[in-house]
Amino acid sequence: MNFEGLDPGLAEYAPAMHSALDPVLDAHLNPSLLQNVELDPEGVALEALPVQESVHIMEGVYSELHSVVAEVGVPVSVSHFDLHEEMLWVGSHGGHATSFFGPTLERYSSFQVNGSDDIRQIQSLENGILFLTKNNLKYMARGGLIIFDYLLDESEDMHSLLLTDSSTLLIGGLQNHILEIDLNTVQETQKYAVETPGVTIMRQTNRFFFCGHTSGKVSLRDLRTFKVEHEFDAFSGSLSDFDVHGNLLATCGFSSRLTGLACDRFLKVYDLRMMRAITPLQVHVDPAFLRFIPTYTSRLAIISQSGQCQFCEPTGLANPADIFHVNPVGPLLMTFDVSASKQALAFGDSEGCVHLWTDSPEPSFNPYSRETEFALPCLVDSLPPLDWSQDLLPLSLIPVPLTADTLLSDWPAANSAPAPRRAPPVDAEILRTMKKVGFIGYAPNPRTRLRNQVTIKYSKLGLEDFDFKHYNKTLFAGLEPHIPNAYCNCMIQVLYFLEPVRCLIQNHLCQKEFCLACELGFLFHMLDLSRGDPCQGSNFLRAFRTIPEASALGLILADSDEASGKGNLARLIQRWNRFILTQLHQDLQELEVPQAYRGAGGSSFCSSGDSVIGQLFSCEMENCSLCRCGSETVRASSTLLFTLSYPEDKTGKNCDFAQVLKRSICLEQNTQAWCDNCEKYQPTIQTRNIRHLPDILVINCEVNSLKEADFWRMQAEVAFKMAIKKHSGEISKNKEFALADWKELGSPEGMLMCPSIEELKNVWLPFSIQMKMTKNKGLDVCNWTDGDEMQWGPARAEEEHGVYVYDLMATVVHILDSRTGGSLVAHIKVGETYHQRKEVSEGVTHQQWYLFNDFLIEPIDKHEAVQFDMNWKVPAILYYIKRNLNSKYNLNIKNPIEANVLLAEASLARKQRKTHTTFIPLMLNEMPQVGDLVGLDAEFVTLNEEEAELRSDGTKSTIKPSQMSVARITCVRGQGPNEGIPFIDDYISTQEQVVDYLTQYSGIKPGDLDAKISSKHLTTLKSTYLKLRFLIDIGVKFVGHGLQKDFRVINLMVPKDQVLDTVYLFHMPRKRMISLRFLAWYFLDLKIQGETHDSIEDARTALQLYRKYLELSKNGTEPESFHKVLKGLYEKGRKMDWKVPEPEGQTSPKSAAVFSSVLAL
Repeated sequence: MNFEGLDPGLAEYAPAMHSALDPVLDAHLNPSLLQNVELDPEGVALEALPVQESVHIMEGVYSELHSVVAEVGVPVSVSHFDLHEEMLWVGSHGGHATSFFGPTLERYSSFQVNGSDDIRQIQSLENGILFLTKNNLKYMARGGLIIFDYLLDESEDMHSLLLTDSSTLLIGGLQNHILEIDLNTVQETQKYAVETPGVTIMRQTNRFFFCGHTSGKVSLRDLRTFKVEHEFDAFSGSLSDFDVHGNLLATCGFSSRLTGLACDRFLKVYDLRMMRAITPLQVHVDPAFLRFIPTYTSRLAIISQSGQCQFCEPTGLANPADIFHVNPVGPLLMTFDVSASKQALAFGDSEGCVHLWTDSPEPSFNPYSRETEFALPCLVDSLPPLDWSQDLLPLSLIPVPLTADTLLSDWPAANSAPAPRRAPPVDAEILRTMKKVGFIGYAPNPRTRLRNQVTIKYSKLGLEDFDFKHYNKTLFAGLEPHIPNAYCNCMIQVLYFLEPVRCLIQNHLCQKEFCLACELGFLFHMLDLSRGDPCQGSNFLRAFRTIPEASALGLILADSDEASGKGNLARLIQRWNRFILTQLHQDLQELEVPQAYRGAGGSSFCSSGDSVIGQLFSCEMENCSLCRCGSETVRASSTLLFTLSYPEDKTGKNCDFAQVLKRSICLEQNTQAWCDNCEKYQPTIQTRNIRHLPDILVINCEVNSLKEADFWRMQAEVAFKMAIKKHSGEISKNKEFALADWKELGSPEGMLMCPSIEELKNVWLPFSIQMKMTKNKGLDVCNWTDGDEMQWGPARAEEEHGVYVYDLMATVVHILDSRTGGSLVAHIKVGETYHQRKEVSEGVTHQQWYLFNDFLIEPIDKHEAVQFDMNWKVPAILYYIKRNLNSKYNLNIKNPIEANVLLAEASLARKQRKTHTTFIPLMLNEMPQVGDLVGLDAEFVTLNEEEAELRSDGTKSTIKPSQMSVARITCVRGQGPNEGIPFIDDYISTQEQVVDYLTQYSGIKPGDLDAKISSKHLTTLKSTYLKLRFLIDIGVKFVGHGLQKDFRVINLMVPKDQVLDTVYLFHMPRKRMISLRFLAWYFLDLKIQGETHDSIEDARTALQLYRKYLELSKNGTEPESFHKVLKGLYEKGRKMDWKVPEPEGQTSPKSAAVFSSVLAL
């Protein structure tokens, strides 16, 4: 801005504080200064002052670049450079806020914050701006929308705020306390008493909070407790401003004189290392504001209210030559701020003008600013004229008023065909900034688009902070996807919702350490217990990784391959489907058939030597090989699933799914085979005939190339046209649908057989198929609809006619995404028995289709399960089950885990001796009963370190949490004469590599988990898991500290009424969690966890704390008195900084009399 035209007498003009609200301009004000500023009758200007001519800026020297008017005549009360965007914010004495963009100070937004009070401080956050007035804190978006409005007490007089972290705010004022506000909950979380009232300025470093008082003092306070650590009595009158940089504290203020307060020209400077004052700095201006501007040196900028600005070193001498003058429009400068980049200074004066001084022609306010969003310009006035005579004129371009009448474009949904949105092209900014290394390109994310997938926020335990309930409103349990090789989650859900398979697997138990059937049964049990909370298959996947066949088939993905999406998920899940059925068949083949799987008439469910999996899934076949010499060889075989074989022709003729399925089952092909008659390899005709159909028909679709995808797409189009002909009459092949035809389809009469046009698209798969065995060993397959039942009769007469009806139960599909490799989801028809268990109500008979996408579960329409748009949704696996299959069998589950799992067992460790035994197994007369207490604690080791990234703002973001494995599990008796004595103290053997034993926290040392050299009681994870499962099933109550983490890593689902966690028993809302060590010292006068943690010690201490809780709360009948106890606990913790004092003589529960009984036993 050019101020050469200003009247020299302007500097002597001193009007009243708000006299400028009068619309009459003062005679001293040059009219050319406001030639483009319009004054409304209220006297408020809404346009910025223009720069009359170019301004020359000398590099490295601060000079005025621009000046603007925020509000004419209304003093500027505060200015603030935005920390995230290139904007400058100013607030006025009238409660109005204005923002300016960039060094040209273009007006960005302007809105009223408070109707009566002045704005006293502004703080920018990532999503908005905080404004502090006298007794109000308002959080608003940069465009002016209110995010929250927090009203303080009317007696409050607030002057300063300090953002301590991204979600915590301190507010101070003339009262004798400082408030702590949680920005997430918008609630007051703490009120700190202040000995010296009147906190008007607050600063923060990595060591202290600095509070400047109206009395002239500066107090240094502890970052945790807010207690005063040091105090400097800077000025006898009042404090004007102060700033902190490094180890220096500089202050300016007023001193008391006989005539009143006088501005002190000596700056008081303090050394924070020695906590004492150093030589005061004499300046040549009357200091009202000061800021450190550390560029090459620790320069101080001292500003007077008359507009003088002086730069000097805090430990040197001030030079009068370093003074420059700001030319305010008003007589006084009211506010001053420095940008984060130190390239710009902002001044606000008493007449509403803002002055920007910079040290370069094109300054930036922040080192790294994000792009600012601007409002779209109004396009109504720039629209081209429309010619009504054009037939192809889009009527949607014509703006029309809102009306309640039906518009011509309001077509029914059944008659409209929305086109899918094409994938957008790659951002030009990405292509411009891309750097290539070989054939790989790297580019920073411009963040112009949001990813179309759920972002999971990881905590130290992985997913505790994530809101799973938002994505699953049902009572069914999802599966967490962050575990390695969790691509099979959808198939686990399919097997779980097969009622015969679920019951069979949960009745199975064997002695193998890594048995997939056992681990799958444990996982199914957790899915049964869950009420909508997600489960994780970590133990099942751990056993899966140990199977050699899985590795040989390429089913185990490396972390890098899984993250980059290198593997073809559709092929992978189909191979996994074949593998899991074969593996379950082998695991169950040698075991006796459970009683639950005997037929209603007493006949065995399956023959001896076969498994129930074989009976359910196996299809017996005859493979015939006919040589050209006439010799025929017949071999019997069986298969657990079929793979679709597609015809070679591409004529586009109609080909029912039933025909393709029959061709795939009764496969006929020409191949080279050995002929015993010819005694050499000869061309033979291979045919396959069916002898027995399975109860569950499993089909791998094998859509692995464009050829198969085009076949599905073509057949879906043919099926769509045939459906249209069926429901709307004959329409020629090359003729478009007439409007009358569409109206007929959209009529209620047309809706009877065809609900909507959308439901007919991309459908080739039938919901039911009929299969019939012929007398000459042939097989007839056809699509089946509900209307066919009137012709053939009910499906329960299948045995008499040899006709079997199979209903579609599940489809597993591959969702394509070229960036990540896509994902696998399942559509599953959930039966009424599952709804009965989850809804806990009798008489539930409905069935419902659901979408299972890891932890996301939602009900869907049945047509969505069979619609496959091959551009993004490709079928992989189909499951058909015989109609009324579940009614044939008694599907009761008998818990296979018995009490003998708690009895004594041999250790895997070769060097273990009886003298090293740390526990006494339960006797038969000590078996736990329902409601008995059991103290539990577990220790862990790290298998994979946490992967994290450090952001540019210094915050840490977890990319992948550390993978933990349980290393020791301890259970102690909770009642009886042997209370406190452990009956389980198992060290868990692991075959996976341990990267960190966490000895300081777990007490586990290298070698403790190695069977060759360990002297501990070493067992397998499965053995200890069965013990805990028995205790859960029997109904005991577990007492411990932090049991949520323990059960999560062990991979156990425990009902909430069976968990007594001392972390939550001794916890106040919105307060920190308290460690077991501190609780034991405070309530029990015990000092535990001296050098390392010991699970026996921790479990016993948790039991004693629970007894103490019952004593203090009178068995939970006096919550108010217990609340006072907790309040005293937290006060003591803050005083002690939550640290237990160093013991003179270490005492612990080990030295108690109860522990001597363990040694005696």
